[in-house]
Amino acid sequence: MQRLWGGMRKQTKGREDFLEAMHEARKHHVVGAEEAAMLRGVLDVSELQVRDVMIPRSQMVVLDREAMPGTLVEAIIESGHSRFPVIGEDRDEVVGILLAKDLLRFFAENSGARFDIREVLRTPVFIPESKRLNVLLREFRVSHNHMAIVVDEYGGVSGLLTIEDVLEQIVGDIGDEHDPDEAPYFRKEADGIYTIRALTRIEDFNEEFKTRLSDEEYDTLGGLVIHELGRLPRRGESVDLQNIRLTVLKADRRRVYTLQARFPSADRARPV
Repeated sequence: MQRLWGGMRKQTKGREDFLEAMHEARKHHVVGAEEAAMLRGVLDVSELQVRDVMIPRSQMVVLDREAMPGTLVEAIIESGHSRFPVIGEDRDEVVGILLAKDLLRFFAENSGARFDIREVLRTPVFIPESKRLNVLLREFRVSHNHMAIVVDEYGGVSGLLTIEDVLEQIVGDIGDEHDPDEAPYFRKEADGIYTIRALTRIEDFNEEFKTRLSDEEYDTLGGLVIHELGRLPRRGESVDLQNIRLTVLKADRRRVYTLQARFPSADRARPV
């Protein structure tokens, strides 16, 4: 086995040669499917730029520097994130990064003290849209920063990127303990209520539930929901299509994973 891999390694001269060698390694069970996928991810990271995977400005969850402590806590709880850009006059003025744990520590150690957000802000890191992901990942490791603010050529904020976003390009989606389990394509929860995977084809949904949702522009239910809202939705947001309420159960900053389909009555739902 080592002889096989060693022979292929000597012949590897470029990306295509490496991919071919990796394919041969998979065929001979030298590396598994997950290892091969991560190796391809490493290669992709070396070619991708920040603009290719950043969270766009419109989807950034930011905190206002002048917001009251209660408002800050509500926003942190609602979003479920751990790091937040803090803005001044507008979204182009990022004055710092607030870590949820810093806010918690302040209230734990300074009971009754007046809260000044400036005392717990961390210095933001700004990066250009053109920076390579492999370079950024190395900088994240050296600086121990986990978030960077992305700016365009004019200095305006165009998005943000976290170390998790970069790592997901290598290892795939990184879930957490709050993510719901992956659902089958159709799972009945109650009469007229189903959990549906967002990747379900509209054609299959129509066939399963005897509906007539249009699939002329979009193939999947998730794509249809995004189109109706005009943006990537948050968990809990809903759209009504032909008397069917589609509610987002799980979504992240790039895609929708699961939906709840609520029919107007049980007799409109799929028979058990």
